[in-house]
Amino acid sequence: MATFAKGADVPEEDRQRIRKKFEGMMRALHQEHGATFRIEIMAEKPIQDFIDTHADVLDASSGNVKMSDDMRSRLSRSNWIFSGMKTFHELNEAFPSLINEDGSRKPFERFLNDVQKIDETYNRNYLRSEYNYVHASADMAAKWEQFMEDGDRYLLQYRTAHDDRVRPEHAELEGVTLPIDDSFWADYYPPNGWNCRCTVVQVRRGKYETTPHDEAMARGEIALQRDKHGIFRFNSGQQKKSVPDYNPYTISQCRNCDIAKGNIKLAFIPSNQLCQGCQLVRQCYADRQKSEAAVTKKHYLSQMEPLKQRKVVVKGNGHSMNVGFNQKGNKHLYADAYKGKIDKEELLLLDKMLQGATFVTKASLSKPRPNDDIKRFYYYRTVNRNGLEIFLNVAETDFKDIHGNIWHERFLYSITKTLKK
Repeated sequence: MATFAKGADVPEEDRQRIRKKFEGMMRALHQEHGATFRIEIMAEKPIQDFIDTHADVLDASSGNVKMSDDMRSRLSRSNWIFSGMKTFHELNEAFPSLINEDGSRKPFERFLNDVQKIDETYNRNYLRSEYNYVHASADMAAKWEQFMEDGDRYLLQYRTAHDDRVRPEHAELEGVTLPIDDSFWADYYPPNGWNCRCTVVQVRRGKYETTPHDEAMARGEIALQRDKHGIFRFNSGQQKKSVPDYNPYTISQCRNCDIAKGNIKLAFIPSNQLCQGCQLVRQCYADRQKSEAAVTKKHYLSQMEPLKQRKVVVKGNGHSMNVGFNQKGNKHLYADAYKGKIDKEELLLLDKMLQGATFVTKASLSKPRPNDDIKRFYYYRTVNRNGLEIFLNVAETDFKDIHGNIWHERFLYSITKTLKK
């Protein structure tokens, strides 16, 4: 795990980046007309730029914490949505300041001066605690990943920072020792509050006594007695979120909301502005992910173009075969890389990986493929850059020339981590 001084302040350069984007956001808000706050402004570029910057700062708090790409991506998504909901509150709070006492619109400079307190409150005072919380949350999520890999070989034990700054209520949890599958960890896994420094470690079975479940839960209730709303009853590793759905910028109903769970396409008419803002924030994130994914796909398919000029001679089914690359196969190979079967950078090395591959078996189709001419597959075993075994699947098509002779085209089509049977 990366070293990090819990309680550290946000770097000043990051604060200045946020301050600059805040001014741009307020300039966009100043151009609004009408008597009510317009939710749709959340999707406009100056506001999206502010959310991006705020989320980047939160992401940076745990940039050196070792975790899987999937976990990092999930936590980053959580940070972005959290930043978006926080931004909604800043805009909503700033909106009334657009108008003077006599009903006239303030000049921008006066409006900007009047909303400085909002910037100070949200992006300095609150941000410090949020910055530390998402780091602690990411740190504990990464640990949870490791705990899950080890399964039930160890027990988990709750530990405080063991100094005079430990909150008495958190000290109640010191030494709680339970299996990883105990429901206690769903509610009382740290961090258990702003600037919480508690952690969880693995201990050998038999070295420590297991805490009775009911006793552990009772001690947990004492530990979180000040958390009246239950905001911190949350396990970042289980939920793969740096911040729970119910947090200072949302409402308790968010815990069980289908939109908050990611079902943003449900037919849902929000009953209030907060819900409307939440739905729009999540839709903006989904749209940007689709856009980024499309750009990434285009980039790698372009990088893979030279492969289409190459042939690799491989042995299979008792004879040598020429295997090439084409657009259909390259798109399918990229999809496999996108799903994590290999690193995307390895897409550019597939010809070399195929050269060193060993023939395993040949398989005919189990059912017809009406959308292409593939008739059978040849499976080859190789290893990726990390030394992990993978299988490269070569597709073979049949076609006849004008004389009735049958010819074949063979091209690399897919990647699997296990051999399909």
